[in-house]
Amino acid sequence: MGCIYRPGKNYWIKYYRNGKPYTESTHSDKLEVAKRSLRIREGEISQGKMPGICFEKVKFGELLDDYVTDYKINGKKTLLRAEGCVSLLKEEFGNMKAIDIDTPAIKRYVERRQSRELANGTINRELAAIKRAFNLAARCTPPRVAHVPYIPMLKERNVRKGFIEQEAYQALKEALPEYLKPVLTFAYFSGWRRSEILGLTWSQVNLRDGIVRLEPGDPKNDERRTLYLEPELKELMEHLYRSRPMNCLYVFHLEGKRCGDFRRSWNTACNQIGIPGLLFHDLRRSAVRNMVRAGIPERVAMTISGHKTRNIFDRYNITSQDDLREAAQKRHEFSQLQAGRLHFSYILPQKAQKVTALKAVTS
Repeated sequence: MGCIYRPGKNYWIKYYRNGKPYTESTHSDKLEVAKRSLRIREGEISQGKMPGICFEKVKFGELLDDYVTDYKINGKKTLLRAEGCVSLLKEEFGNMKAIDIDTPAIKRYVERRQSRELANGTINRELAAIKRAFNLAARCTPPRVAHVPYIPMLKERNVRKGFIEQEAYQALKEALPEYLKPVLTFAYFSGWRRSEILGLTWSQVNLRDGIVRLEPGDPKNDERRTLYLEPELKELMEHLYRSRPMNCLYVFHLEGKRCGDFRRSWNTACNQIGIPGLLFHDLRRSAVRNMVRAGIPERVAMTISGHKTRNIFDRYNITSQDDLREAAQKRHEFSQLQAGRLHFSYILPQKAQKVTALKAVTS
């Protein structure tokens, strides 16, 4: 049983759940308000629910901390990206109570992000982090939130079509810092994801046979992959191995430590060569297209790059303006060839055909 008492101006209520006492102010000097508040709390407890006061004290920043912890204990390789997203969300919502974050608050946040001309895909990644943080809190024992707010996602029509040609690749290689040049080269030839490249260790490299193996565990691809090194990549890996710090596990590193977020250096180099907005992921698209152009069977190219679904692979096998011009020229040549054959058939002499008259047979 609960009770109502008045230590000062306002009434307070006291109730129990599993033998644990809870007290809270009604923020009112009216007895009826206190009675109603007590009935609500006792009703929640009788239904096996946590008292609402437990949820009212939870800050959204705490949920974001739990979200990052989940990434760490599960060894997710996109931890750096998650931490960057959490840092941004804490600036917006960190001091707010979790119960105060509802759909209208989410929509206002989306409007602010769109006013900065951010892509819908970028905003959706942030919304997905919010949704994941709430879902983790709801699954806790005891739960940390009473409910998960509805979070509408945006439509993503901005499918990337960026890729990098050989000349731009060479220019970018010159503009990047020394520690990023090997990362660029490996990405351009292999088509591997950034997280796969930066996480590559020497235990996965067989220099004698010229093989690099990617072990299962990547968030987007849980199958083992094997990359046979072409001469330029093998020469690069041999150089990196000879010059590596003895205590460094990673193939690509910065002063012996795994490379972190290098977007600032990347953007600076891209601006320097006159290609602002180029993404590191565009190297993946370029590698896929180059493999297909080189005549590598598409199934083999998918195995090398780690694409599991055909639709994503086809999206990455981008057609450039030069491809379109070459296609137009090939169509023209084919049409001319067909027209020549048709014209030749017109001028061939017609052979006289013998006509045999059929006689009617009468019985």
